[in-house]
Amino acid sequence: MPLRKLAGRALETALNHTLSLDPDTQQKLAALNGRRVLLHLRGPELALAVTVQGDRLKVGPPDESEAAASTLRVAATPGSLLAMALRRADEEAFARSFGDVLGVPLARAARKALAHAKETASHLTEDGAAWLRDESRLALAPGEAEAFLDGVDSLRERSDRLEARLARLAARLKGTSA
Repeated sequence: MPLRKLAGRALETALNHTLSLDPDTQQKLAALNGRRVLLHLRGPELALAVTVQGDRLKVGPPDESEAAASTLRVAATPGSLLAMALRRADEEAFARSFGDVLGVPLARAARKALAHAKETASHLTEDGAAWLRDESRLALAPGEAEAFLDGVDSLRERSDRLEARLARLAARLKGTSA
């Protein structure tokens, strides 16, 4: 949880710094005082609330028990947010929603953050698979299961041939002792 609080504070600082660069947007934001945007990222299951407090934004944990009419709820996967951010190279979607001063840096930050998250997830997946396969031996290396099954098939065929040979020898022994 401390990492989430730190990330929330960093996001809040970045958003408010960006807002401080545009006094007009700050004044317009004051008209939205008390309104909230709840953002729920599916996949990593991360939720946060951005609340307008005067001419500033406050980032914190969502209060799900509060179903206020002044709350916009957004649920998306990191990939869908990335797709939205990358859909238009000129960050038009973010600029339309948040204004030019806030929208463009938000789109760029979202694009970079989601690209970094994707790269980190890829490395984590590869490292986790390598650990499961090589260190803990809980998972098999590619081709290892096939090699094992090929060995089982070969052993079964050899045992079938041995059984047939033993049956022939037993029949021959019966024939010589009669």
